[in-house]
Amino acid sequence: MIMGIIIGVIVLGIISLTIMGLVIVKQAETMVIERLGRFSRILPSGINIIWPFLEHARDIEWKYIKTGVNGELTIRRVIKSRIDLRETVYDFPKQNVITRDNVTIQINALLYFQIVDPKRAIYEIQNLPDAIEKLTQTTLRNVIGDLDLDHTLTSRDTINQKLGATLDEATEKWGIKVNRVELQDIIPPADVKEAMEKQMRAERNRRAQILEAEGNKQAKILEAEGMRQSEINKAEGIKQSLVLQASGEAEARITVAQAESEAVLKVTKAIQNAGGNPTAYLIALKYIDALREMTTGKDNKVIYIPYEASALLSSLGSLKNLFNATSQK
Repeated sequence: MIMGIIIGVIVLGIISLTIMGLVIVKQAETMVIERLGRFSRILPSGINIIWPFLEHARDIEWKYIKTGVNGELTIRRVIKSRIDLRETVYDFPKQNVITRDNVTIQINALLYFQIVDPKRAIYEIQNLPDAIEKLTQTTLRNVIGDLDLDHTLTSRDTINQKLGATLDEATEKWGIKVNRVELQDIIPPADVKEAMEKQMRAERNRRAQILEAEGNKQAKILEAEGMRQSEINKAEGIKQSLVLQASGEAEARITVAQAESEAVLKVTKAIQNAGGNPTAYLIALKYIDALREMTTGKDNKVIYIPYEASALLSSLGSLKNLFNATSQK
């Protein structure tokens, strides 16, 4: 009876020790196991067995920062034995930073990091969250201290890259991989912000005036170009009109001259056939035309007959004889 009780107690103790030594590690988590105070191994995810009372998990201190509804930050410190291997987002509270041109601004940043070596994360640094926070703050002050306010406001990507590279290099011995750093807010003082707003409005007004002046300039240039092209087209039209008119008049004069030439030739031939003098006939026609023009004027009251009128009369006599000879034939 006593032997059975002892065996039962032993079996129960073994079962209890087995249950106590059974450790289940979740995915993306790990545990650092120490045996009698010394590092033993790192447990992977899944079912693991440790020696109770001889082995235990090393605890790590962690800090969580949460922002409330009213914007207040709540800091909670936790001691835990399981190390999260996932990427962690650490939200730093706002801090005052001085730029190169002695302007104090407030900056808060987000740090994305991941534990890649749990052993070094525990044994190489005493308080990992505080160490990362202080290192980020000092690095941020050094980076911002080399920049002016204007460069700080417009160079977030550059600041993020510098911070990420510096922190990644500094935290490598802690078993930490800094993936990236993001600046959330850059808040300058109220008077600086007011001056910047005035400067921005003045710059916008200047740009608007420049754009308006450029528009007026282009409009005047286009208007002058249009007027110039219009005058060119108008002059070209007048030129073409005058050319066509002169060409028409020339053709008309040529036609009239050809007709008169043919008429004179025919008359001359007829006079010559009749035995008359063609020259006297033509001179008589010219005198008759001249007298007609002299007497057609509205204001002409006195008619002066030139001295050569006797030649005209003799020509008329010749015309009479010519017509009489022509009639007899």
